[in-house]
Amino acid sequence: MYVRDAKNRDEAWLLEHIEAMDLDETAFRSRDYVIAVDEESNARAGFGRVRLHKGDEPEEGICELTSIGVLDGWTGHGVGAHVVERLVDGAEAKGFDRVYSLTSAHEYLAQFGFEAVPEPELPDALADRLEAKRERLDPDAVPMAIDTDGFQMPDRLRERFKRAAESEPESDSGPEETPEDFGINPDEATYKYDTGR
Repeated sequence: MYVRDAKNRDEAWLLEHIEAMDLDETAFRSRDYVIAVDEESNARAGFGRVRLHKGDEPEEGICELTSIGVLDGWTGHGVGAHVVERLVDGAEAKGFDRVYSLTSAHEYLAQFGFEAVPEPELPDALADRLEAKRERLDPDAVPMAIDTDGFQMPDRLRERFKRAAESEPESDSGPEETPEDFGINPDEATYKYDTGR
């Protein structure tokens, strides 16, 4: 399993899964995303994005993690954790000292060192975004932030990621249907191509 930058050919796949997971696609650009990929099957397992905002000062920029998703069958394998790690590392490489996230998954992010940010301390661009996100996608979203050099990957998630393998998603199709479910007695029924045997 590894995490790579998204390519143009990933755009349709990303949009399909963002919509299916009801994630934020505001100002979508595929090049802002990273994708977790299984080395053996080449299956894409998860994704996430860094969105850049103009800061309160012209020379400032604000970095936000958003649209992080893990596909069914890949949850519990550290995929989301490694997507977040790659995004934070990428933000640091671009010169950002701090990364924000506006999410209801605050407990998940806290395990990496993200901390709650009081709303009055949010940069203006993110305060407006938080309000819009609460109205449209995530009514329980809270602002979180981390200094890029403060990210901590729990060992258990690093190990899970090394051993990650897709598991079958639970089927919601219910029990197998039988002829009796349709009022047919299979011992007495004849069929169109009955050979009489």
